[in-house]
Amino acid sequence: MKKFCLTVLAIAAIIVTIAVASGAYTQASVHPDYLRIHVRANSNEQIDQDIKYKVKDEVVKFITPYAAECVDKPTAMKVIGGILEEIEAVCNNVLKANGFNYTSRAQIREEEFPTRVYGDLTLENGIYDALIIELGSGTGDNWWCVIYPPLCFTASTSNVEYRSAIKDIINYFFAK
Repeated sequence: MKKFCLTVLAIAAIIVTIAVASGAYTQASVHPDYLRIHVRANSNEQIDQDIKYKVKDEVVKFITPYAAECVDKPTAMKVIGGILEEIEAVCNNVLKANGFNYTSRAQIREEEFPTRVYGDLTLENGIYDALIIELGSGTGDNWWCVIYPPLCFTASTSNVEYRSAIKDIINYFFAK
């Protein structure tokens, strides 16, 4: 029995070594240049998905002037982190005005995300800092974008303006 256990242990160690060496098991990489935003719906029911987009529209309007002033990610983290209660209030006002009895939670935290494609920009899977807004249980599908560098946010005198993410990223990286 002792010989059998040692054999199984040796085989397991060999398998793990091969998996690590072949890249089958890799640690998630950290992406320090981005501050993402995710608005997570209460559920995948259509009514919860619809209100997610209404909340998103108001949050984008609210955050845009703050994001427009951020010149680097540390500033963005500090500015957005300082208005979390106000972000929740914006979300909760939209929810209440539309007859929902659940509320929101907003926080900035590190999370692992899968690869996402935004036009010609691909954000690789890995760990990102993100503003996470959970509506109700927060278990439904989410809307996402990037606060810094600003893929979705720009100052406008009348209302929110959506910019070309591709152009902004190209300009951002070539300006360095």
